[in-house]
Amino acid sequence: MSTENKAGLDALLTPEESVVVLIDHQPFQFANLNSHEPTMVVNNVVGLAKAAKVFDVPTILTTVLEERGGLLIQGLQDVFPEQKPINRTFINTWQDERVVDAVKATGRKKLILAGLWTEICLAMPAIQAAGEGFEVFAVTDASGGVSKEAHDMAVRRMVQAGVVPITWMAVLGEWQRDWAREETVQGAAEVQAQHGGATGVAFAWEMQLLATPAGSEA
Repeated sequence: MSTENKAGLDALLTPEESVVVLIDHQPFQFANLNSHEPTMVVNNVVGLAKAAKVFDVPTILTTVLEERGGLLIQGLQDVFPEQKPINRTFINTWQDERVVDAVKATGRKKLILAGLWTEICLAMPAIQAAGEGFEVFAVTDASGGVSKEAHDMAVRRMVQAGVVPITWMAVLGEWQRDWAREETVQGAAEVQAQHGGATGVAFAWEMQLLATPAGSEA
């Protein structure tokens, strides 16, 4: 990613330019996920996937040796029930031509990645794709490593290679960009309500208050 692409309005994400690849959110990887609370990574990657669906962003699912490491987690598969994940032997997703061809077929250059583990299955394709001319964004809170240090060092390494670290709600915010984009407001709000933590709680409370007649008693 060149320096000139890192600042200014064009550095932000748009649905029309984005493509998402979600890598190896499988039981084996979750079993040794120690940089984050695993349930939060599940929440965040499913939230990211649902946001991609709301904004009609092409999303590619991929697993590694799923016959041994387990199938893709059900919550993520349920977002795209018709899609069979690309099951690889390559540790580096970007060395699997099926994945690369699927990304290139979209014609999009802003590549959004999340994966387990950060230091291997996210860093390797992110660094390679950045070197091949893609603008790569690593969703750090929808990814995780075997330790906090492993995750943090991987993020530092990716940044040195020109990869942009970002969180899943920041991705959603950049895709929405303007609350006047009415066709996606409801979907974006629903994703935030389901996966946005306190934001979702506050939104539900706001809806309750709006539905409560003035002067009503508890």
